[in-house]
Amino acid sequence: MLAKLPTLISRALLELRSRTTLSFLKQIHALLITASFSCDANVLARILRSAALSLPGDIDYASLLFHRIECPGISLWNAMLQGHSLRSQYDAAVSQFIEMLQNADSFVQNSLLWCYAKGCCLESARKLFDEMPQRDAISWNAMVQVHVKNNFPELALDYFIKMRSSCAVIDEMIIVSVLNGSSMDGNIWLGRSIQAFYVESERVKRDVFVGSALVDMYVKCGCCFDARKAFDEMPFRNVVSWTSLISGYVQCNRFKEALSIFRSMLVNGPNPNQLTLSSIFIACAHLGALEQGRWVHSYMDRIGMELNSVVGSTLIDMYAKCGQIDDAFSVFHRLPNKDVYSWTSLINGLALHGLCIECLHLFSQMLQQGVKPNDITFLGVLGACFHGGLVHEGKIYFDRMQKVYGIKPKIEHYGCMVDLLGRAGHLEEALCFIESMPKEPSISIWGALFGACMIHRDFVLGEKVGKHIVGMKPEQSSGYLLLANMYSASKRWKEAASMRKAMRVRKVEKVAGCSWLELNGVLHEFLASDGSHVQAEGIYETLAGITILMNLEEHG
Repeated sequence: MLAKLPTLISRALLELRSRTTLSFLKQIHALLITASFSCDANVLARILRSAALSLPGDIDYASLLFHRIECPGISLWNAMLQGHSLRSQYDAAVSQFIEMLQNADSFVQNSLLWCYAKGCCLESARKLFDEMPQRDAISWNAMVQVHVKNNFPELALDYFIKMRSSCAVIDEMIIVSVLNGSSMDGNIWLGRSIQAFYVESERVKRDVFVGSALVDMYVKCGCCFDARKAFDEMPFRNVVSWTSLISGYVQCNRFKEALSIFRSMLVNGPNPNQLTLSSIFIACAHLGALEQGRWVHSYMDRIGMELNSVVGSTLIDMYAKCGQIDDAFSVFHRLPNKDVYSWTSLINGLALHGLCIECLHLFSQMLQQGVKPNDITFLGVLGACFHGGLVHEGKIYFDRMQKVYGIKPKIEHYGCMVDLLGRAGHLEEALCFIESMPKEPSISIWGALFGACMIHRDFVLGEKVGKHIVGMKPEQSSGYLLLANMYSASKRWKEAASMRKAMRVRKVEKVAGCSWLELNGVLHEFLASDGSHVQAEGIYETLAGITILMNLEEHG
């Protein structure tokens, strides 16, 4: 019989591939012990997992096997932890976890720490990090990243400072994480220091990841010149670095320059991705650059780029803001998966053009499809109510936004409600609404009420609101100009002159307005009272003629 044992064991081990019941696995284990065979680690692991993870299973048997295995891997530790949890043995699970921390090597601990970092499990990461006997660069980097991902940039930077004191090696990965934290925190000083001490001195390599992080940090801190300089100094640029620069310029409202960089990318750089084109469509939307937006759209089709929700939403927004509602609908219907952003882009586009009924109908369709609206969606819905004069409906939507969808109103939502009430002539109700706001009303809120007072020629309330605006920001020109215009409209010339005099005495300067016009694919920029355009003389003559015609029509 003993002579046949090796053959029996070989046949039994082959059966492991198809038979996995716990009782069968226990028989194999007993056979191995009886024959004094040293157990194969894979066989023991198979038996252990079955005992721990099946129900009813045998967690005590699994624990016995576990402590017979030398240097169990992370998967077996996890199996034991899960086995205790399945049986609600939480004290045993915690004890097992502590045992793992005490026995695990740095590789296992760092692997678990990175799992917490990627899953944004902040408290678990902190607990594990604090109990680690040894911490290396990987451990510190994980802690920096988990705090960045959880929107605690200050704490992330604190960990970096502690890391420097621990003499751990500073590498490219940690520099990228710290630069990301600096950009979130708006800490341009630290970002510049990191660049000077580690990058410029070549303590770390200026690779594409470090370079892209520098570009991203500078643009998010509003320093486009420094971002461009960091970009130009990169030895190699990939699509991420190009996209970081373009999206940064868009975020800083430097739309023409973003388009210029994009054209350079097409000539000298890699093919753009969906995030690149998404930023370009945003720039075209703000500039009203319809022809350039159409060209980029056709380019996207030519290279066979997938129309996903990210680029689709910005493309819808671009067409809508350029007045091409049919094209916006066409893109919307082509989207294979319509998320809240694509629905919202079209809803806001319809609201922008005063298509109240169509907007609210689309919003109803969105809800029927089970898509939950966000705060931007409700800006479009409230805007549609404003254009349609639907005061009652607007109040209902504003109430549902909070009570049904749990969306806390932002200052823009309050502004929509003030616009809605004011346009309908409910000036006192609008004033009471402002005074009952849970947050401090901004100048834009008071400005909306002032505009309604001008429309309905309530100069008494308008004067009170205008003076309040001046008191809020005496260094800005908006309040003085609003009051001056109101006094002029009510033929109170002396008061109008006093407002302009007050601006001169207080050295308050009016910020010049700026607009763009696309003609034959070329963007033209105009500033108020600007005579630098090559056709300025003809433009001003045409404007003067239009003004005369408007005055003639106004006075019959």
